[in-house]
Amino acid sequence: MSTPATAHTYGSEPAAPVAARARGLTKAYGSGETTVLALDAVDVDIARGVFTAVMGPSGSGKSTLMHCLAGLDTVSAGQVWVGDTEITGLRDRELTRLRRDRIGFMFQSFNLLPTLTAAENITLPMDIAGRTPDPAWVDRVIDALGLRDRLGHRPAQLSGGQQQRVACARALASRPELIFADEPTGNLDSRAGAEVLSFLREAVDALGQTVVMVTHDPGAAGHADLVLFLGDGRIVDRMERPTAAAVLERMRLLSAPPAKTVRRAPGDGDGMRP
Repeated sequence: MSTPATAHTYGSEPAAPVAARARGLTKAYGSGETTVLALDAVDVDIARGVFTAVMGPSGSGKSTLMHCLAGLDTVSAGQVWVGDTEITGLRDRELTRLRRDRIGFMFQSFNLLPTLTAAENITLPMDIAGRTPDPAWVDRVIDALGLRDRLGHRPAQLSGGQQQRVACARALASRPELIFADEPTGNLDSRAGAEVLSFLREAVDALGQTVVMVTHDPGAAGHADLVLFLGDGRIVDRMERPTAAAVLERMRLLSAPPAKTVRRAPGDGDGMRP
């Protein structure tokens, strides 16, 4: 049985050196009576070399958590670190450089430039930064993702699964400390989605990457090493070595409305007498 959330910090049990962490992470939208608390004093550690999935009902704060950990959104209170760097105190230019150099991103919409080939899309972030790609590493990523014969194709010439593989390669190509994936299989059919999840799993197992994936799909979460469950802006549970069936059951329990208390007259309900 899980310990109540008030007595346990579910997100802060790293099994390896920490790639990112947050303490007291709070994100509020609006003010006064219209304030919406998306994240409520969250403490979380993201272990290095681990595939972590983040799940929760709609509006639970899972995408907001990822955006704050990745420096894509500001925080209302608390602190966030990537490695040993506190990013909540960085200026915009420093934050942009950190995201570019140390973090890889995968999104549901792929975000590939239609006029560039797959090869050009893969190295685009490094080209913008004026950095020379490590050819051996990029070749390893391309071969791991099965893109060798698609490098000269533009996005319109690729299937959805192939486009997401290019987006995955782009996220991996600079060998970032962290990869954040926001619903990376959301626009894919089941076969293409399974391929991308296998590639993310391979990135952790064979390439030593750290992946944080936001998903609503228990099947996708079943590929992870660890699932963090959010509810009402807090991490309310965690599951190691998840399976799709176990995640689905946990989500069902977390989404179920609280049981109603039935008031009975003394002695009613069970036929028993003192």
